[in-house]
Amino acid sequence: MSTQALSRTTPLKIISLALVAAWLVIAAFPFFWTLWGSFKVQADFFSKADWTNALTGAETIRETGAAFTTRGYYGAWVQEEFWRPVLNTLIVVFFTVIISLTFGTLGGYALARSGKRYAFWILMAALVFRAMPHITLVSGYLLPFFEWNVWGILPTTIIVLVAINQPFTLWMLHSFFLNIPKDMDESAMVDGCTRFQAFRHVIIPVMWPGVITTGLFSFLLAYNDFAVTSMLLSSENETMIPAIASFLGTTQVQGNVMFAVAAVVSATAPLFLLVMFFQRQIVSGLTAGAVKG
Repeated sequence: MSTQALSRTTPLKIISLALVAAWLVIAAFPFFWTLWGSFKVQADFFSKADWTNALTGAETIRETGAAFTTRGYYGAWVQEEFWRPVLNTLIVVFFTVIISLTFGTLGGYALARSGKRYAFWILMAALVFRAMPHITLVSGYLLPFFEWNVWGILPTTIIVLVAINQPFTLWMLHSFFLNIPKDMDESAMVDGCTRFQAFRHVIIPVMWPGVITTGLFSFLLAYNDFAVTSMLLSSENETMIPAIASFLGTTQVQGNVMFAVAAVVSATAPLFLLVMFFQRQIVSGLTAGAVKG
């Protein structure tokens, strides 16, 4: 009887499913619409006369002879060499994530296991630093970077992104370490491990989902950053997001919007694949308390 009652469709259940479906449509529509438009010409995708041209591709057929075209992708990747910003982004993201996780795991573990009062104030200082606007922090780095002649290169941007991201990783990993009993460390040390060996061989395998979750958020911060990369990188070393903005042009310089549309799709698609690949570890890390506190 109880099983039948649970399986019975109720108005509340129907409303809940309808709201979830509506949210999914609203959330997914911009990406799929952009993906569809990336295979059209600008006259169709940004048609002011009739928005249905973006669906039928009337101008695309007239200009290219087909309903779909890869002009935007060719222009972005080949003509404008979008692969260079992609490569720069991968370099920045890789080193930002690796450095942030390395210091974050060591610092988070030390603060979680420390019984000293200063651990709390270190976390508070990190929280204040994390709450500051990125543009405020970047402006403070500009003068020394110009004086030392290191502005415009990737290492300086990596340093700043790590500095901005470190408080976040420290808080996340610290919260996760608090959920791991100290008995595990002590048991490993009783068996002959040093503190670092216990951390490496016992604690890290247990908290691996939390590391992946934190690493993903660090990845997204560096991958999607605009303020830091646009101010600290020269045009030769720019990453994807500033490059996409440059495709749009300015009031003085005409851009190519379809190059930007194709580049946006190229930059967004890997994020879907990444989340789908690590979804189990992400859910495990979040439910295990990686963002608790």
